[in-house]
Amino acid sequence: MLQLNVKNESSRLRAVVLGTAKSNGPTPTIEEAYDPKSLEHIIAGTYPVEQDMILEMEAFNKVFQKYDVKVYRPEIIENCNQIFTRDIGFVIDDIFIKANILPDRENELDAINYIIETMHPDKVVRPPEEVHIEGGDVMLWNDYIFIGTYKGADYKDYITARTNMQGVEYIKKIFPHKIVKEFNLSKSRTEPRDNALHLDCCFQPVGENKGIIYKGGFLDEADYQYLVELFGMENLFHIEREEMYHMFSNVFSIDKNVVVSEKNFIRLNNWLRENGFVVEEIPYAEISKQEGLLRCSTLPLIRD
Repeated sequence: MLQLNVKNESSRLRAVVLGTAKSNGPTPTIEEAYDPKSLEHIIAGTYPVEQDMILEMEAFNKVFQKYDVKVYRPEIIENCNQIFTRDIGFVIDDIFIKANILPDRENELDAINYIIETMHPDKVVRPPEEVHIEGGDVMLWNDYIFIGTYKGADYKDYITARTNMQGVEYIKKIFPHKIVKEFNLSKSRTEPRDNALHLDCCFQPVGENKGIIYKGGFLDEADYQYLVELFGMENLFHIEREEMYHMFSNVFSIDKNVVVSEKNFIRLNNWLRENGFVVEEIPYAEISKQEGLLRCSTLPLIRD
């Protein structure tokens, strides 16, 4: 039996599901784009090719091997984008929550069924249909669960709105002992620089008391202020609009002091090192063209 345990974003990682770029399928059509950033690259003819993305994910995998992390990979589905495992499920404490994802992504969940079957059945839950919640919107910080959402009445019109208020209420019900705080995120179907697809596109804790944040990702200034007060202004690395577009807040922690980051994130990586972090730099710029990065490609199962 797999003994699940995830309580925050940065404790020592022991087991993770890393997505795969194999048999990723042809470049989507304009109509098939799920997010404005992919759309931008489809139109420009710069959408990433499978071989480049496989190499980037292999670089990520090598870092996990270096730190002796048990890595699971999804079973390959022909012509299917299976890079972003964070969307399909997530672990809080010792419970695995299956996400209600966009309907045509359901088979991505089937591809990790062989892992789910090794979990205790009582520890695997599936929210009811009206509950929308994706792992990129769920951020753990010990006693806190931060959840990105979109509160607009036009929620259903946005393919970029992935977690609804029913999702927030559902998590509150399952984890009554936690402080669950939701954040209303900026959404755009057309301009990726104004679209916080998930909470991890505009915020992520690193280490024990630090974080990376993009103020413009929050529709309500009070939500941004909440994090400033909780973490302290001096502990937050503020990213600019263009850095948010390149997904600076979507790094991934292997330990309290070890962060995997994109090699082009010079300003962030310098700040991390100045604050005592070991930065494992890898190329991930091709994958980022799909509005997802390092955290999006991982589904942590066990942290110390």
